[in-house]
Amino acid sequence: MSRQTRSAAKRLTRLQASTTPTVSLIASITPSATAPAAPTQPSSLETHLFTTPSEWQTYLTSSPSPSGLWLKIAKKSSPVPSVTYDQALDVALCHGWIDGQRKALDSTHFIQRFTPRRKGSLWSQRNVKKVATLISEGKMTPAGLAEVDKAKEDGRWERAYSSSSNAAVPDDFQKALDENQAASEFFEGLDQRREVKGSINSLIF
Repeated sequence: MSRQTRSAAKRLTRLQASTTPTVSLIASITPSATAPAAPTQPSSLETHLFTTPSEWQTYLTSSPSPSGLWLKIAKKSSPVPSVTYDQALDVALCHGWIDGQRKALDSTHFIQRFTPRRKGSLWSQRNVKKVATLISEGKMTPAGLAEVDKAKEDGRWERAYSSSSNAAVPDDFQKALDENQAASEFFEGLDQRREVKGSINSLIF
């Protein structure tokens, strides 16, 4: 064996010895691709059912949670009465609260999230019109009027956006949903339900 060959062999041996620990270290700290995902944490918001608007109003005038709540609302076919969505929204607006996400619950009820209006949150034209009516009827509370004043001061009142939730679900479509529990729960559970309703109306009318 020539001197150059022996020298090259020695360098290769030293290189292999120096890289082996590195490879082992990398293998030991590389996370497994099959590691289980962290479990989803359930919502901490409470769920309440109120049979009348006055019960809902009493809750909001007591000491409501600043994080909001899930309001359990009966479907049209439900034998168990509850405050309706429109009634609940009117009361919420009177107290400076606003509606949020809707989720399917069971065959007779869905749940709607209601929370105090956040600082700088946008107003829809629908809610601006609703509040104007509530003011004329003398139903607004100081908390609700304070939110209106803030929106007028910073321009959010004039910049109210057009909401597709003004579009009503056609009667025949609603009837079909009422007759199909799975379809009804899916429809009500959509986060973007308002956009879906607007799309339906644009296709039918």
